[in-house]
Amino acid sequence: MSTRYDFDLFVIGAGSGGVRGARLAAEMGAKTAIAEQDRFGGTCVIRGCIPKKFFVYASAFPEEFEDSVGYGWTVEGAHFDWPTLIANKNRQLVRLEGHYRHAVERPGGMVFEDRAVLKDKHTVHLVRADRDVTADTILIATGGHPSRDAHADGSDLCITSDEAFELRTFPKSIVIVGGGYIALEFAHIFHGLGAEVTLIYRGPKVLRGFDEDVRDALQESMQKKGIRFDLDTVLTSTRRVGDKIAAITRSGERFLVDQVMLAIGRLPNTKDLGLENAGVKMSRRGHIEVDRYSRSSADNIYAVGDVTGRMELTPVAIHEAICFAKTVFGGTPTAPDHELVATAVFTRPEIGTVGLSEEKALARGHTVDIYKKSFWPLKHTLSGRQERMMMKLVVDAKSDRVLGCHIFGPEAGEMAQLVAIALKMGATKAQFDATVAVHPTMSEELVTIRKKTATRSPGG
Repeated sequence: MSTRYDFDLFVIGAGSGGVRGARLAAEMGAKTAIAEQDRFGGTCVIRGCIPKKFFVYASAFPEEFEDSVGYGWTVEGAHFDWPTLIANKNRQLVRLEGHYRHAVERPGGMVFEDRAVLKDKHTVHLVRADRDVTADTILIATGGHPSRDAHADGSDLCITSDEAFELRTFPKSIVIVGGGYIALEFAHIFHGLGAEVTLIYRGPKVLRGFDEDVRDALQESMQKKGIRFDLDTVLTSTRRVGDKIAAITRSGERFLVDQVMLAIGRLPNTKDLGLENAGVKMSRRGHIEVDRYSRSSADNIYAVGDVTGRMELTPVAIHEAICFAKTVFGGTPTAPDHELVATAVFTRPEIGTVGLSEEKALARGHTVDIYKKSFWPLKHTLSGRQERMMMKLVVDAKSDRVLGCHIFGPEAGEMAQLVAIALKMGATKAQFDATVAVHPTMSEELVTIRKKTATRSPGG
């Protein structure tokens, strides 16, 4: 390893990608340091995936209590306490934060609780300590933050997902602006916990980029639950009215609520990082531009995770960090693979998807066979809940290879993870058909769908 610099590797940002890269490099013998100005764990652990899933679990219980009646249970006096949820969530985050820190320190990595800024391509300035350190290789994994660019008067009155995790009191009514993962998940969270929820979205249908049948199924389900939509419009202003907030849209609607939440996208944490001092090029939106090996325009500076804007998912950041460590310190150049990455949207019910949507498959020139089924899950035959499940397979008509799988229903994310393995191996529809079902399960429908519902060709 290098003797010209203080460290072989200096990592800026201790989220999932940064911690994994630092840990692996240290285990491979590199003298490693990591700087984090906030808390170890980054967006996913502190203000993203993990606390969100805790909230999702909490919001599911009211429907579970309702469903239990059909199975002979009587649930009386159930009461939800928001401060208890927040306190228990925070206690777990402290535990996880310590785990992430230990993951770097255990193999010998050095930790700096400081803001790190690049002075040049090999020099990092630690702002709080007011000192410089040098490194042969620098990895930037600073992640992103919620956008506030709503272009609405009074938007400073709005919260984002960051603040939603720390609200002192539970809002009995909330407007959520946006139509992506975060907006839809929080719409279900707040609705499940008892709030009146209104979703404002600029388009006609939520979850842009997902398969159209999944989008339709989710939107219909949300409307049946009583979540209100104001579509094809934008938030134009918010203002304080007593202890409420008035949210006004371009369509003229006015909503008087306890909170207004912006979930309109995320921006990379690259501002004031000193990237220009090191010759690191950025995109128009501020993401660090990297090659297939995560190397930036500065040959010794790499970037992984949301800060690159490639695919903003925690497991992808970890995958990119693993590939970085193999490439730079393992002697095995490894480019991250962003194809066939499964993902889930933790609505209620949830979405699990992997591979191409019908629309994207057609856009890529595939003639596709569509296998789709909508059914009533067995559980709800006794619970009485009018909530259908939808499964869809997109199959290449020529090769019979399954190009995409899209599920809307309970535990869809768990199913998508397993289906992803099959798709990664190139599974065909015939191989799905040859797989014996596990009965009675919801997932058995994936291997028992026999009826082709459509065949479509590009431009057809």
